[in-house]
Amino acid sequence: MQERARTTRRSLLEAAAQLFAEQGYAGTSVNDISARSGRTSGAVYFHYASKEGIALAVVQHRFATWPQLTARYVDAAVPPVQRLVALSYDIARALAEDPLTRAGARLWAERAIIDAPLPDPFALWTAAATRLLAEARNAGDLARHVRPAPTARTLVRAFFGLCSLTEALEGAATVTDRLTDWWQLTLPSLGAAPVTHPWDGVPAAVPSPIPVSRRNDRPS
Repeated sequence: MQERARTTRRSLLEAAAQLFAEQGYAGTSVNDISARSGRTSGAVYFHYASKEGIALAVVQHRFATWPQLTARYVDAAVPPVQRLVALSYDIARALAEDPLTRAGARLWAERAIIDAPLPDPFALWTAAATRLLAEARNAGDLARHVRPAPTARTLVRAFFGLCSLTEALEGAATVTDRLTDWWQLTLPSLGAAPVTHPWDGVPAAVPSPIPVSRRNDRPS
């Protein structure tokens, strides 16, 4: 694709995402997207066959592929449970601040009125969480009763419920605080001893996991 075409597609996608996040799918028209992007309606239909096609592109571009996962996930220098927690803060910030991610979340919630099969936005993150928990368990860093796959499913679904309800009831600015509250409750149940210690990308109030296998090394 030529650079000019890529630039046009990007501007249309960003304009559509902003509108979907602000007004929802039903409240946004192709003419709205055209006006917000500064492109003609013809340009919209040239690059995307329909409004449904634009909605699908928004979800695929950011919400279903989770580019935020990559840097955190591959950092082997950080223990896997800490990577999982840090990932949750990265995604929470994106859900609160990034228009494409916010639009993807809203479109997913409104999927019943969209005449297009939207991809499951939770599958990739659930798989990543499962692998991180499996790494932690193999290293002896989880309690023995914790099973990676069902635990990952529960954590991901609880996380999105927490973010959605918190924003609806209190506003997006409080999501990080409520996520901290949630991890303070959740980490001990995974077998991590709560010790307040700041670590990259996560508020100091979150208990940093101490691996189960190393607890006996802690001073009394």
